[in-house]
Amino acid sequence: MRTADGDELAGPSPPASPVDSGIPMGPKRAEMRRQPMSAALDAPDSAGVRGAHNACCFCWCCCCSCSCPSLTLEEVGAWAQSFDQLMFTPAGRNAFREFLRTEFSEENMLFWMACEELKKEANKNVIKEKAKIIYENYISILSPKEVSLDSRVREVINRNMVEPSQHIFDDAQLQIYTLMHRDSYPRFMSSALYKDLLQSLSEKSVET
Repeated sequence: MRTADGDELAGPSPPASPVDSGIPMGPKRAEMRRQPMSAALDAPDSAGVRGAHNACCFCWCCCCSCSCPSLTLEEVGAWAQSFDQLMFTPAGRNAFREFLRTEFSEENMLFWMACEELKKEANKNVIKEKAKIIYENYISILSPKEVSLDSRVREVINRNMVEPSQHIFDDAQLQIYTLMHRDSYPRFMSSALYKDLLQSLSEKSVET
């Protein structure tokens, strides 16, 4: 899926799928298998980790000795041109994710990022394992991080979970991308987080 605007809006959730009950294996073994991969799916982009805001590069590290390239005023200003521009760069995604966290909707970005990682997989066993984790974390109505999807998309996912491909969540990913674009992106553009970053980079540009 290319990052492009969609037309569908989120809708009500159907009853829980049998997939929610998991696969037949011992609880300890299931938990051991699930935790490392779940942590990887929830991890931020390589350009950032959770921590103090480093305004010079927005990489969320604690000092300016990081190895990531510094952001420029032009780059951050480009985020206001389109949602695609914001989502194209790791720094843009991390800044937007931090804003979503303040609105208690970070799961939308986490789901989108997990889908991107899934699409890179070629091994069927890994695809099945990751698809199950994504389902349990973001699709299942039992999950506290459930994303808002319409019933049609959920039904298709439930059917395809028997033999998932790396593109099983494409429609859901597009729907969440559209939701973030229409709902959260305008507020991010007028947020203190974005304005403070612009001001910081503007002052730095004047100093140099």
